[in-house]
Amino acid sequence: MVITEIFKSIQGEGSRAGLPCIFVRLTGCNLRCTWCDTAYAFHGGTKQSIDEVMARVHELAGDDSSRKVSLVEITGGEPLLQAETPELMRRLLADGFRVMVETSGERFIGDLPREAIKIVDVKCPDSGEPDTFDMANLAALGGDDEVKFVVSTRRDYEFARQFSAQHRLSERVREVLFSPAFPDPAGKWPGLEPRELAEWILADGLPVRLGLQLHKFIWDPAAKGV
Repeated sequence: MVITEIFKSIQGEGSRAGLPCIFVRLTGCNLRCTWCDTAYAFHGGTKQSIDEVMARVHELAGDDSSRKVSLVEITGGEPLLQAETPELMRRLLADGFRVMVETSGERFIGDLPREAIKIVDVKCPDSGEPDTFDMANLAALGGDDEVKFVVSTRRDYEFARQFSAQHRLSERVREVLFSPAFPDPAGKWPGLEPRELAEWILADGLPVRLGLQLHKFIWDPAAKGV
């Protein structure tokens, strides 16, 4: 596998935000979203075996008798580009970890372990990557999974609202997340004010969760490894 970083931090997004979590960030992505905040994971990385990844996760988590962290998220980049990802997930599950995977939604999730929690993006129009969602993923979603829309404009919001209602997402998954695009520290994109998105959600009475990237309020938004 090609790994950008493995680190321990606070889960910043979704219904498990605030929980201690170990992140395995894989290298490489085939999409180029306008608001991407992990472009450093597109290239580089180091080759590691699954055994090496497992050893580092166990080191960060503590040994089995005194494990401090049991939640592991596999992210990227796009983790489903690497053929070994499902096996890594199975190994982590077998060792008693609760496993999450965050994916762009462009790759089919149906071959992943059912016990794993899938956080699946649907790309909105102003992401620069519209119409990339694999519609077969709708049938593969489970009741503990989550679907996320990163919203950067009113047009994105209207798309996310319509898509969620059309496909009855709130009945399919644990959470539907509307997350405002965070402003780029270097000014490459303006982002969307969380308050504005919150007001839109409240005005329409949507059954969705406003998702803020908690780690960016704790640490420097441009920081790696947090």
